[in-house]
Amino acid sequence: MKFRKAFSLGAFILEFVQSIVLALSVFVLLYLFVVQPNEVNGNSMVPNFQNRERILTDKLSYQFGEPKRGDVVVFKAPASEPCSENECEYIKRIIGIPGDRVMVSGGQVYLNGELLKQDFLPADFVTEPGSFCQEGVEMEVPEGNYLVFGDNRSHSRDGREFGPIPRKLILGKVFFRYWPLKTIGLIPSVSL
Repeated sequence: MKFRKAFSLGAFILEFVQSIVLALSVFVLLYLFVVQPNEVNGNSMVPNFQNRERILTDKLSYQFGEPKRGDVVVFKAPASEPCSENECEYIKRIIGIPGDRVMVSGGQVYLNGELLKQDFLPADFVTEPGSFCQEGVEMEVPEGNYLVFGDNRSHSRDGREFGPIPRKLILGKVFFRYWPLKTIGLIPSVSL
């Protein structure tokens, strides 16, 4: 009586390679269209995000809806910004959407003529003007653009310097922090 081997080395290798290719394909599709991992580089978002924290960026939501005030976004650096290989993407918070009027005055931010309530920042944080958002000068966010500020206003190069960013530069909304483990969790929504 002869027994046939149910196991063939060639079939095993072929099945293994197919599994790897499928897994890599799913990963690439997720990375390109759904979720992108990012690392916070610098202190521009302190106290809400720390240097070297790892976050996930949702790239899908903005395919079906528009960014909102208060969203923390990852975007490609504007053309006016010096960009090294490691710093071509920024993380900032949307302060103004198309049509909003924004003014920095007396260390405060005014949105559409009203003092902007920013409960996500310590009360003693001061917002200094920049070369674009000059002291006491109200500016309107152009159609198709968004004005972004870092949470750590005294240590952030942001829209106060380089102005509003075009919608096409926004890669997605930060929604989850996964490193360090003690800070793991969803990023709370902020309404402005």
